[in-house]
Amino acid sequence: MKTLIVYAHEEPHSFNAAMKNLAVSCFEEQGHPVVVSDLYRMKFKAVADGEDFLERRDKSYLKRQQEEKAAMELGTLAHDIVIEQEKLKAADLVILQFPLWWFGLPAMLKGWVDRVMTMGFAYGGGKHYDQGGLKGRRAMLALTTGGPETSYSDTGINGPMDRILFPIQHGILYFCGMDVLPPFVAYGPAHLTGEQRLAELERYRRHLLAVDTLEPLPFHPLAHYDERGRLRADLT
Repeated sequence: MKTLIVYAHEEPHSFNAAMKNLAVSCFEEQGHPVVVSDLYRMKFKAVADGEDFLERRDKSYLKRQQEEKAAMELGTLAHDIVIEQEKLKAADLVILQFPLWWFGLPAMLKGWVDRVMTMGFAYGGGKHYDQGGLKGRRAMLALTTGGPETSYSDTGINGPMDRILFPIQHGILYFCGMDVLPPFVAYGPAHLTGEQRLAELERYRRHLLAVDTLEPLPFHPLAHYDERGRLRADLT
């Protein structure tokens, strides 16, 4: 099993870094190769713009999806995008490691998604959701929060975590064809004692060791929807 960890945290001594390092060692100890895209260390360009294309079919008006599709066909995507796409193609498992910021991905990681998950590569031409361009791969979120677990529940002030993560898990990972494994969430590590932080890392280690047995989240396939994108009446 080949794993790609896309890691987005600016502090190398953070709990996110500890989680990333643990995942690397855990998989390597089992003989599984791991590649890490450390976005801050790489100074990854997070802004999607016209510079993402070495050549453009339309130089007067930027239609991003059209240019992405053309660049995939012509081999004219920016070099840093191609490198990340090659990492994705080689991976069996993709882990996004990040702190939850404003109920979503940090800008650096969202920019990686915006630039790397291009039309013609991750989706497009009728390839989306269970038929997406990255079909056959598994993906998982590993993240930290600022608040305690109780605040991310049905009665919590922030709402349930599965609802917060739905746009990422369903709208990005599953949309691009990947089977999405249950996430690992470390709640409020900044407020934990050293002993509690070690216990959280041990909990993550057990999660990683069980990754081959985890059932993907139960999202509906395209066949369950009608031509207008509505869940079929017999399935509601």
